[in-house]
Amino acid sequence: MIKILLSNDDGFIAPGINLLRDALSEIANVLTVTPDRDRSASSNSLTLDRPLRLTERGVNFYSTNGTPTDCVHLALTGLYDDGAPDLVISGINAGANMGDDVIYSGTVAAAMEGRNLGLPAIAVSMTSFHPEHYASGVQAVLSLLEDLPNLQFVKDDSVATILNVNVPDIPWDEIKGFQATRLGKRHAAEPIIKAQDPRGNDIYWVGPVGDAADAGEGTDFSATQEGYVSVTPIHIDLTRHSALNATSDWLSSCKLEKGAKSGGVS
Repeated sequence: MIKILLSNDDGFIAPGINLLRDALSEIANVLTVTPDRDRSASSNSLTLDRPLRLTERGVNFYSTNGTPTDCVHLALTGLYDDGAPDLVISGINAGANMGDDVIYSGTVAAAMEGRNLGLPAIAVSMTSFHPEHYASGVQAVLSLLEDLPNLQFVKDDSVATILNVNVPDIPWDEIKGFQATRLGKRHAAEPIIKAQDPRGNDIYWVGPVGDAADAGEGTDFSATQEGYVSVTPIHIDLTRHSALNATSDWLSSCKLEKGAKSGGVS
């Protein structure tokens, strides 16, 4: 039976992870490690200034006082005594993780940490912040798992080994299918929202994300808007390979000044 590490960024009480955990437990050995509260938009942060603590929430179900990345790192390097799992799944998240969202997303970060530690990973999100059809997300994961052994990324380390999955918040019988997509792009986020606390002190809320700017055919935004499950293969290498030659040419003209006088650059 396949072994799965399950995590998220919405916390252990989130309905998405609990519904997915119940379904996966029917077909796999599942270890679940989640944050003890909502840690959305925590990206790939690790907790290095305090110890992590585990709290048991059920059979093979734990929460920690850390980030999604902490959860996966702790589980894979400290909780598996009988060999690593076959796969890391993060989600099901309440709210889409498309386009620029993947840079900030704790859901995607948990999957990335699985990949960093050598395992294929899937991040799964619903397109609504208040999903009514988590069952569609659960079914999307189960359908993907049926064909996962046939996907080359599991065996070939030279290609992306993270799937970022976004599921429209509609009934499963209205889902049109799966589409392989690229990340779209959002407009800049809305401005900071300034307010005051009850004592009259200024407080600030980060503004809402921007609307889709690049939502053309082939993007994750387009697929979900049309009723398809978006499946985007992503990888961690942030190098802009197309700019390497231009950067090298530029650096070749930069002089390395040695023995410069103190007090500033002459």
